[in-house]
Amino acid sequence: MEDDYKPLLGSEQTGESYSNRGSTDSLDRVTDFKAKRPFHVEPRNIVGDDPQERVSAEAAILNSRVHYYSRLTGSSDRLLSPPNHVIPRPEEIYIYSPLGMAFKVTGSDASSRNPSIITIFAIWNTMMGTSILSIPWGIKQSGFTLGILILIFTGLLMLYCCYIVLKSPKAIPYVDTSDWEFPDVCRYYFGKFGQWSSLVFSMVSLIGAMVVYWVLMSNFLYNTGQFIYNYAHNVNVSDSEYGTNGSDKVICPFARNDAANHTHGTVDLGGGGNGTTDFSSFEHWWSKTNTIPLYLIILLLPLLCFRSASFFARFTFLGTISVIYLISLVTYKAIRLGFHLEFHWFDSTKLFVPEFRLLFPQLTGVLTLAFFIHNCIITLMKSNKHQENNVRDLSVAYLLVGLTYLYVGVLIFAAFPSPPLSKECIEPNFLDNFPSSDVMVFVARTCLLFQMITVYPLLGYLVRVQMMGQLFGNHYPSFCHVLLLNIIIVGAGVLMAKFYPNIGSIIRFSGATCGLALVFIFPALVHMISLKRQGALSWPSAVFHTFLILLGIANLVAQFFM
Repeated sequence: MEDDYKPLLGSEQTGESYSNRGSTDSLDRVTDFKAKRPFHVEPRNIVGDDPQERVSAEAAILNSRVHYYSRLTGSSDRLLSPPNHVIPRPEEIYIYSPLGMAFKVTGSDASSRNPSIITIFAIWNTMMGTSILSIPWGIKQSGFTLGILILIFTGLLMLYCCYIVLKSPKAIPYVDTSDWEFPDVCRYYFGKFGQWSSLVFSMVSLIGAMVVYWVLMSNFLYNTGQFIYNYAHNVNVSDSEYGTNGSDKVICPFARNDAANHTHGTVDLGGGGNGTTDFSSFEHWWSKTNTIPLYLIILLLPLLCFRSASFFARFTFLGTISVIYLISLVTYKAIRLGFHLEFHWFDSTKLFVPEFRLLFPQLTGVLTLAFFIHNCIITLMKSNKHQENNVRDLSVAYLLVGLTYLYVGVLIFAAFPSPPLSKECIEPNFLDNFPSSDVMVFVARTCLLFQMITVYPLLGYLVRVQMMGQLFGNHYPSFCHVLLLNIIIVGAGVLMAKFYPNIGSIIRFSGATCGLALVFIFPALVHMISLKRQGALSWPSAVFHTFLILLGIANLVAQFFM
């Protein structure tokens, strides 16, 4: 009876005795994942479900057998590791408490994982961000034909680099990488430099996205307020509206040298005597660049200081709704406006741009951020129910993202009415090409505004967790630390919204910068080092991955000459 109450993991082992107690530490030194698994007891070896009942002697013998194999092997010797027929399948593993009771492992239950279709659309939803609004502008900058080719090529390149990131933890031998992210992989290969540089470039992508969000929220809030004011005061604003066959109007917000028949906007007030004064006062206090960016501080700065962002995570479904509505809006506008295309391969005309332009690096910078998911793909794929389908599901997700970008970019570019407007009038945010009085566009701006207000604190939370965790070892060291960080982030957004509200340029610079490290350099180097250590690195592979690194460098350098 006394033996029944001895813990199975204690210093005495049932069924065997060991003369050298110092060898009990060998199990902790074994890095082989099989040697670290809890020992196995078949269900018939458990006496019963009553917590007072104990495990039978047969279970203790099996425990001793696994310990025996563990003592035979060293930290770098895999020849004497426990064979596969001794180690049970994961679903048959039991863990024992010091009291000798058995508990079945349920943490890796497949029922808690997502099927492939959910994983695919989770990746699609995560990648679908503000970049979709700049795709038509990017196609215009590179030329219609070249833009389509670049979009397809960049998508395939980003998919391959993402595939390298996804498989990189599994290529590390003798180490448990089940909970690793890509910065952990960079730290393994490059030490502290890899860890901190990956953190810095990850911050560039997150803070760049937050700056773009601030510019867009200022834009959407301005146009939403403008629509409400005009509707309430019966104000009709004509700002150079053009259309085809009486269909929906399209505007060129900023006069360009190539724009045809551009006239300044006029205001038709349906009110009485002091209507003009009221409208001027409204324009003074409701300015897209002078006042709206400051108004947002009152709303968003307190939200950034929340200790937890779980409340805002409940509204992530709004992103899917907004993108679906945006695709529907683009389809409707294209049907109403029709296609307006002329092909001039290298020479520009008054209304059309050539098919191949030297400004194409602007599109590659935008697409680098548009297809960027490399810093969180490992986490997303961990929830996939069928891990063997990870590569397939990732490829399908990238295909859907690429088709979405291609659909929106091609339709907006092709449907833009030329004549009377020039294709050069396509804005970095294509919603700016529609007047504030457009009801459908008003709904799109309102949905996107509310979605960004809920996503912006999530991005700030990610920045705080990564930066404060690395610097202070605490995600919320103090309110003053968090407030100072949030003031810096918000200040960057306000300055850009006031002095340089060009989301296309902001996206392309942040995309090319973070893509240099997290898309091209680190994945390529990790892959080559892993193959070299395995003795499988060939010269074609080395040349190709070196070319990827040079491509990332060229992509960033070219942004400064556009």
